[in-house]
Amino acid sequence: MKPIRVVQWGFGAMGSGMVKLMLEKEGIEVVGVIEKRPEVVGKDVGEALNLGKKLGIQVYSNPEEILQKDKVDVCLHAIHSFTKHVFDSLKLILERGINVVTIAEEMACPQAQEPELAAKLDEIAKANGVTILGTGVNPGFVLDQLVINLSGACLNVKRIEASRINDLSPFGKTVMETQGVGTTPEQFAAGLKDGSIVGHIGFPESIRMISDAIGLGVDKIEETREPIISNTERETPVVKVKPGMVAGCRHIGIGYANGVEVIKLIHPQQIHPEVENVDTGDYINIEGDPDIHMSIKPEIPGGKGTMAAAVNMIPIVLKAAPGLKRMSDLPIPACLMGKTAYERGF
Repeated sequence: MKPIRVVQWGFGAMGSGMVKLMLEKEGIEVVGVIEKRPEVVGKDVGEALNLGKKLGIQVYSNPEEILQKDKVDVCLHAIHSFTKHVFDSLKLILERGINVVTIAEEMACPQAQEPELAAKLDEIAKANGVTILGTGVNPGFVLDQLVINLSGACLNVKRIEASRINDLSPFGKTVMETQGVGTTPEQFAAGLKDGSIVGHIGFPESIRMISDAIGLGVDKIEETREPIISNTERETPVVKVKPGMVAGCRHIGIGYANGVEVIKLIHPQQIHPEVENVDTGDYINIEGDPDIHMSIKPEIPGGKGTMAAAVNMIPIVLKAAPGLKRMSDLPIPACLMGKTAYERGF
């Protein structure tokens, strides 16, 4: 059986993790990695990952060297969070006739904030006969797709409130910066004003995805952000936090329909919450007929969940109709075990 040939673009915390995961999956063949950091460019992926052996897979600095339709079926994409920042790279991949799975948060539903760019990506994908999907643990799964799936057991839905209390520690530098981790309270406030700190990226996308799928008619979205101040020292490979500094962000997104709150998403996330006795978890509460209450404790790990969501969607995206897709547009994902990548792919 023919394996699905995948290129990984972006080799940071998430990208390198996805490569390691794909190397374990039957039916998926990693054929190259694209990364700009000079310390890994030109290396064998096995060396770059410190696996103690060469794999015969190269790290490229120039995307055009490896992004060739006859060599690549799907590109996993992990370089930035915002649609406007990843548009050119996504356009390049699509124009080369290669399918894309990106973990750029806004790409989970780019119609929410970048409708013009979303329309262009859809047009380019269809013109080249390929599919593009944005996914991840959140947005892409916990606070949107899982909510939608649970609503399938309801006769009607009046209101949704869902929260995710999670550990930011596995994520890389970009996420820490957008969350304001490692700043002072004053720097956090300034970052909110100048747009360098945004908290969780994805509430408009998740709310739009839920509303569109269920038909709740959301016509206004409001967001609030507050710093989570640390009382202890905390550290990850990319950031250090001292007492009095910001360890994370409490972010809330609310969707209204005709002035009535119908969706409320709550997302306080910080690095190493356990050091201050904060229990993590994912919670979904649907008010309707019947009411549905779901809790997952501790939370689905953000790093592992994002890697899994992207990799597990590879064969589904490969078989999907051309164009820009959301998770709610595609079959329910499942973990790729055994020969399922072969069976769900070509």
